Amino acid sequence: MLDKWIQLEEAGYSKEDAEWDAFVTTHPQGSVLQTTHWARLKNRFGWTSHRVWLRREGKIVAGAQILFRAIAFRLAKFAYIPHGPLVDWDDEEQVAVLLNQIDLAAYERKAGILKMEPLVWQDDISTERWQDICRRHQLKPDSDTLQPPQTMMVDLRPSSDEIMAAMKQKTRYNIRLALKKDVTVRQGTAADIPAFMRMMHITGQRDGFGVRAPEYYHAAFALFQETNQVGLFLAELEKRPLAGVMAFKTGPTAYNLFSASNNEERNRMPNYAVQWAVMEWAKKQGCTQYDLWGVPDASFDELEAQFTDRQDGLWGVYRFKRGFGGNIRRTVGAADRIYNNRLYKLYQWRRKS
Repeated sequence: MLDKWIQLEEAGYSKEDAEWDAFVTTHPQGSVLQTTHWARLKNRFGWTSHRVWLRREGKIVAGAQILFRAIAFRLAKFAYIPHGPLVDWDDEEQVAVLLNQIDLAAYERKAGILKMEPLVWQDDISTERWQDICRRHQLKPDSDTLQPPQTMMVDLRPSSDEIMAAMKQKTRYNIRLALKKDVTVRQGTAADIPAFMRMMHITGQRDGFGVRAPEYYHAAFALFQETNQVGLFLAELEKRPLAGVMAFKTGPTAYNLFSASNNEERNRMPNYAVQWAVMEWAKKQGCTQYDLWGVPDASFDELEAQFTDRQDGLWGVYRFKRGFGGNIRRTVGAADRIYNNRLYKLYQWRRKS
């Protein structure tokens, strides 16, 4: 254990980082997007980061990990708090003091706009209450989001048999069909990332989404592997990769951040087999929920009415994800703090164009 800690320190992971990550892990709004490794990952690809926190009796009780990026010809910066800040929104004083610390960090770094996307679920707070909080603290709610505000969450607390039983019948069938059709799933290593990347590019072309540079996925895997918070899984046929998932975990939650598949042998249902393997892995790691990460931002009735017809955006994967028996959950969305009105108008115009 001491050797492992020495290695982490040599890699730039300090005791302060460890304390912060312990806070994120135990906070009810904690997320992988607020961890030290996530900031370190973004720092390698055009962002800088800064952390603010509040202590009570020596312990962190609230905080935010803020990302900064230059915009407007590098004349100003955009500040972003993904899945944060982590704060008791019912504690007016705590919110006010933390936002003051966030404002100071933004001012010192010449940020004209701050976007926050707190991991506060709509079923935990009423729309009226959230609107009131934003009004009290000069936040602009109902802004555009960078992360999908709505997701599908699978409960991993029941037994594996019970989790399987809660799935749609067709999904259970496809998981078992993959095994019958000789699909095997194994946990991969960094050496498997090139094969995973080839499938990512195929999936991006097929489903119409952008794929990051290979260095991004290599860095994400390497950073989170330092603290055993990542798993790369490959579904194969005779050692030929057919589908893959790079999943991450923080506290009680595992996250399906990156998933991909080939166009070949899709009738063998490798996507179903690999997702089931990830769920079993997450359960063994002590996770109590699996975030399938992103479904269309629509009401349940609209989702069910249109999922067979629409294939644009996240609609193409909703039909697949709905079969795993999860519950749809939506956050309160994004809220903006505006320091420069002219820059904010420019930002809105760019986002809409």
